[in-house]
Amino acid sequence: MGCPCVKGARRPSPQEALDNRKTKWTKVEIGHWYSGQKREAEIYTDTAIWYCCRNLPVPIRWVLIRDPSGEFETQALLSTNLGLTPLQILSWFVRRWRMEVTFEEARAHLGIETQRRWNDLAIARTTPALFGLFSIITLMADRLIKAEVKPVRTAAWYEKQKPTFADGIAIVRRCLWSSCHFSTSGQNSDVIKVPRSLLERLTDAVCYAA
Repeated sequence: MGCPCVKGARRPSPQEALDNRKTKWTKVEIGHWYSGQKREAEIYTDTAIWYCCRNLPVPIRWVLIRDPSGEFETQALLSTNLGLTPLQILSWFVRRWRMEVTFEEARAHLGIETQRRWNDLAIARTTPALFGLFSIITLMADRLIKAEVKPVRTAAWYEKQKPTFADGIAIVRRCLWSSCHFSTSGQNSDVIKVPRSLLERLTDAVCYAA
């Protein structure tokens, strides 16, 4: 009597698999970790059903990852695509940091998601255009940095070895502004020549502040 059963017996949870000494871990090598270097880890994967009384059951694959050296905490990753391999799920999880940084930098410097438009079509056009501008700036900055050694702006409390998007957009601004020839009047006796060092400092400040 009643509705048919939509779920079976309870499967072992990721925590139970972690505590079980009989769990067979598989060693894998992650090609690009957060630091950009290779890293070894141990994983264990299984499938289960994600069930909620208000929704239909959803099959998922979960991957348990732990560090043999104990530098980072054990984590469980979940995916609704059962066709993905555990290494693919793990690599996409690591890649998410780059995506989050891209969205944050694009919002801070290019104004993504801060546009004021009256219709959805305008927003649908503006956001891809700004992401395209983000890509153009990144490619131009990379070429300019490779062509000539560019200084990376640092602070007393933060030392960085590689340029950020703020450095990249400043380098592109300086390149574009230097290619513009502003007309000046040489007949005005009140003109005072600005020292080159002061001009460079002012230009650098405007490149980062604009």
